[in-house]
Amino acid sequence: MSDHPHAQAAFGHAMRSHFLLDPSYLPLNHGSFGTYPKSVRDRLHQIQDMSERRPDAFFRYDLSKHIDSARTAIAEYLGVDVGECVFVPNATTGVNTVLRSLVFEEGDVILYFSTIYGGCEKTVEYIKETTPVQGAKINVSYPIGDHELVGMFREKIKQLKSEGKRPKVGIFDTVSSLPGVRVPWEKLVHVCSEEGVLSMVDGAHGAGHMEMELGCAVFYVPQRNQQLIRTSVPTSHGYEPFPKDDEEKIFNPFPASKNSRFVELFQFVGTADVAPYLCMEEALRFRQEVCGGERKIMDYCESVSNEGGRKVAELLGTEVMDNAEKTLTKCCLTNVKLPLTIGEDEGEIKEAEAFAAVAWIAQKEFEEHDMFAPPFFHAGSLWVRFSGQVYVEPNDFVAAGKVLKELCERVIKGEYRSESAA
Repeated sequence: MSDHPHAQAAFGHAMRSHFLLDPSYLPLNHGSFGTYPKSVRDRLHQIQDMSERRPDAFFRYDLSKHIDSARTAIAEYLGVDVGECVFVPNATTGVNTVLRSLVFEEGDVILYFSTIYGGCEKTVEYIKETTPVQGAKINVSYPIGDHELVGMFREKIKQLKSEGKRPKVGIFDTVSSLPGVRVPWEKLVHVCSEEGVLSMVDGAHGAGHMEMELGCAVFYVPQRNQQLIRTSVPTSHGYEPFPKDDEEKIFNPFPASKNSRFVELFQFVGTADVAPYLCMEEALRFRQEVCGGERKIMDYCESVSNEGGRKVAELLGTEVMDNAEKTLTKCCLTNVKLPLTIGEDEGEIKEAEAFAAVAWIAQKEFEEHDMFAPPFFHAGSLWVRFSGQVYVEPNDFVAAGKVLKELCERVIKGEYRSESAA
């Protein structure tokens, strides 16, 4: 395991030496795909080598101990009981695990906002196809105030109950994906508690963006609800079918464990490379010793994101997406409107072509400028999302803004149409 003999590194470009980024690449989309420090890469390879030297011993006897150690580290970081915290490959797997474990009956409803992550919305659609549950989408157009958003959620629950339906579970983000805005998830959890609705918080953008009282960024299920999670996805050796008198118990080839049934579901979910889970302690050590701790990281990432977003908006002559309370930007993501108009007149983008224009801009960012910040269409306008991180500076956003200004000028001239037709 690496130690960090160096002094705390300065944030910004000086921090890039700790990462594997190509010197020419301008990374402004850590919200989708980030990168890990070199010391974490070294630990990752060390664990992979360990598993290759004695594969059976590692997976049958050693792995569970390593995972328990990693779970303890992340549980302390999140401020939750270690018995309520397990690892899943990503947030979408966590959402699938919950939805596929719940038993739905006629009249049950899943509530979610229109800004739900696409893979999670498709999971809801699949669950609707295979169970009696219905879905209730709450359409949201940002920017919107927290009070209004919470009011829409509460009103939808009230409406469903008046129709004789049962809102069973509400899905919402800590920070939504597109647009990348902070969601008042704490208030939404409170509404669910008052209304007798289960809360499912997608915390893919949770830890590191804000101080959290729930560990929803990994896979946190409080003990009072663990009986609802019958299986992992895919189902593991830890699954215990309801006992039947005429059937023998299915053999589990792994050693007996003192962990709870819930924890055992996720200790060994088929043969897979779980080495990233076991890098948790090294990752947290890097954040503390090299970066100076969570408060410094969050303050810098939010600050550089907000400052960079303002500079881009000034350069483009547009605006940053925020509400009157200024809560949407209280995270490490910022959305800036692009200088493009949706309409039918010359120089405007037909709404039916908005996604083609977005795809063209994204492709040109990569092909011509070795950078990426995701453009997207929302509520009748075209936007771009930027992510703050410890190795970027405000001038990186300005550089990206200049690229986007040029690309938008080419979009207005219709270049995206001519290339799409080619």
